[in-house]
Amino acid sequence: MTDHTPSIGIVGAGSVGVNAAYDLTRAGAKVTFVVRPHRQAQLSRPQVMYSYDDNSLDEFSGFDVITDPAALSDRQLDFVIVTLDNASLRAEAGITLTKAIGHAFRGTNTGVILNAVGIEVVPWFIEQSGLSKEQVVVGNTGALIHEVAAANLPVDASVDEDLLAQADYAVKRMGPQGFIIDDNSPALATAFTAAYAGQGTPSAGVASSAETAVGTAMLAPILAWGLLDWQFLDTVDAANETWKLGVDSMREIQKLHVFGTAGQAAAEQTTPENVLQALRQMTELAKPLDFAGFTAYHHGGKVNQQDLDFIHDARQRVQAEGQDVTALSELASRLEKAS
Repeated sequence: MTDHTPSIGIVGAGSVGVNAAYDLTRAGAKVTFVVRPHRQAQLSRPQVMYSYDDNSLDEFSGFDVITDPAALSDRQLDFVIVTLDNASLRAEAGITLTKAIGHAFRGTNTGVILNAVGIEVVPWFIEQSGLSKEQVVVGNTGALIHEVAAANLPVDASVDEDLLAQADYAVKRMGPQGFIIDDNSPALATAFTAAYAGQGTPSAGVASSAETAVGTAMLAPILAWGLLDWQFLDTVDAANETWKLGVDSMREIQKLHVFGTAGQAAAEQTTPENVLQALRQMTELAKPLDFAGFTAYHHGGKVNQQDLDFIHDARQRVQAEGQDVTALSELASRLEKAS
């Protein structure tokens, strides 16, 4: 976190990692991917991005690629963005990676930004890595990104299918911010937003750590939507029993002590109607990207284990606090049967 040209490591070359690299390289940062060996071949060539916003293609290159996390010790990095999902992060390989990051950057000013969705991810990472609490925050993309060939989403008539087919990834910007991190470390947040800024590129934003943490509860109604076969949200009835189950589960999660007063306030305002309305607004904002198809691609299979782990973890935490887990238990049961 210095005044020189920012040097940023990105762990994982999936949608979030590639899109962050795209923004950062255009902002003038030096990017190094840390990937498994089988991903190295794809990154040996420029990556092609399709934009749903203006029907355009662009490509970027100039990044480095390493496959051995231990090689991070040889790099002077200002930031490391870890894009592994929570299930992968806590698996054996993820723990090895976490310890390698800790070995490389303990006692330095390097900031680590975790993209994993889960409860108390940061304390877990700090414990495993030995990094300081000022070095680790949670962050996520401010856009919707998907691999073009793997996702195979429905294509709106306004989309140039020929251009889309030429792209590795496709992106829909949901606002001016390309990446959003929490405010758990003000110094890290200030430095990262400065590194992400470039002329003609998206900026990075900072969100309340309390709001970011409790926002993970939104996963419950999204998974209930999956139990409804990702039907168009305009046709979902807020009084539908499955939909209400997802929202009731969301409220049970929001009331966890770890989310404090922000969670309690959110739970009081959460209703089947306003959660449904929020997702309907997301659907409109995402156009011409098919939001239902996009969500089904990610949560219907790509991060399925992370989703199940999250629900089970949330249920166990709520139960340990002596609170009602009726909805979470039923949601977990239905998700297990559907998986």
